[in-house]
Amino acid sequence: MVAVKEIDSLLGVFENLESEVRSYIRSFPTTFTKAKDSTMWDANGKEYIDFFAGAGALNYGHNNSKMKEKLVEYIMDDGITHSLDMGTTAKAEFLEAFNEVILKPRELEYKVMFPGPTGTNTVESALKLARKVTGRDLVISFTNAFHGMTIGSLSITGNSFKRHGAGIPLHNSVAMPFDRYLGDDVDTVDYLERFLEDNGSGVALPAAIILETVQGEGGLNVAKNEWLKRIEEVCRKWDILLIIDDVQAGCGRTGTFFSFEEAGINPDIVCLSKSIGGYGLPMALTLIKPQYDVWGPGEHNGTFRGNNLAFITAKEALVYWESKDFSKDVQEKGELVGEFLEKLASKYPEIQGEVRGRGLMRGIACGLDGIADKICKNAFEKGVIMETSGPNSEVFKIMPPLTIDREELLRGFEIVESSVSESLQK
Repeated sequence: MVAVKEIDSLLGVFENLESEVRSYIRSFPTTFTKAKDSTMWDANGKEYIDFFAGAGALNYGHNNSKMKEKLVEYIMDDGITHSLDMGTTAKAEFLEAFNEVILKPRELEYKVMFPGPTGTNTVESALKLARKVTGRDLVISFTNAFHGMTIGSLSITGNSFKRHGAGIPLHNSVAMPFDRYLGDDVDTVDYLERFLEDNGSGVALPAAIILETVQGEGGLNVAKNEWLKRIEEVCRKWDILLIIDDVQAGCGRTGTFFSFEEAGINPDIVCLSKSIGGYGLPMALTLIKPQYDVWGPGEHNGTFRGNNLAFITAKEALVYWESKDFSKDVQEKGELVGEFLEKLASKYPEIQGEVRGRGLMRGIACGLDGIADKICKNAFEKGVIMETSGPNSEVFKIMPPLTIDREELLRGFEIVESSVSESLQK
């Protein structure tokens, strides 16, 4: 155990030597040393329940035992670590397992592209490919969208603070209103279609429409299945590629492996990252319908697109999806979270709370200014790690590992409720 004074000294290292761009350490001002499943410990031995899950990169928890065993075995056998896009047994076995366990049972046919290790890498590759396939340059995205921090991804991201960080004008994109952005009584697909069919709208026919079915960073805004189906119909009518960004909402976060499964749609391109690597190791996939896989060799690449350690843990993660039990368990725990949040919003009307989200990706949008930040701050001090989202950080999110057990989930609920109560008293 490290003395509190020494923890302060460790934090000083980051303050003195790390860039001002650091973010999460400001919300969680400690130094972590250990993590297992849905629990983390800092250098002073203090325990935290993880309702954050690496911003969705740790769906299967910290140091998942089965994945760790496979990973250690692979390393000890001197397995290939870095391979660019050369052939390795680790990659071949992952590709075969992904096809058999995920794609075939869902009657989906995609070619798998490894664009680089991050979510913004897969989004950039999807945008480039859609433009190459169609010969058009415009991409339609939606209000409050978040797709990444590189220039192309920022051009289709809604948050003004993040867009401003680009330092240059962001072109070749148009933002349309997301589902219910204009109120519950307005179907925003009608609005979108009017722009497409009117030669005087100023909006050209786009190469693609890109969307998140649940806008994680944008405030846990959930698109209705009917709205998603209508968006797909618009894409088919106008010969527009449909891209689903499942970087955060995918890999089981909403209860099904792909977040769009319940809507019954069939996207042309799907972006995956975060938890696709299983263990928190960097990895991303771009799934492409075969007829659109028109890349020239090396036309899009990345030095770290062959992270074989991630292939090993990603394959092991697919074992969870070999039966329907895991998906059912996630959905049941998601309902527990939803019921808890509804009771919380009802018990504390002062926060002016609106419950949002799906699966284990839920939270409360607070009408009381600044309260979500206070709740997360108090929760951290009491031993729960969770973050805010939304354009004004007005939503506090509960997003634990999908593997969290019910007892720990309920313990976390008690701390969250205590944090809400305390935040209202200050």
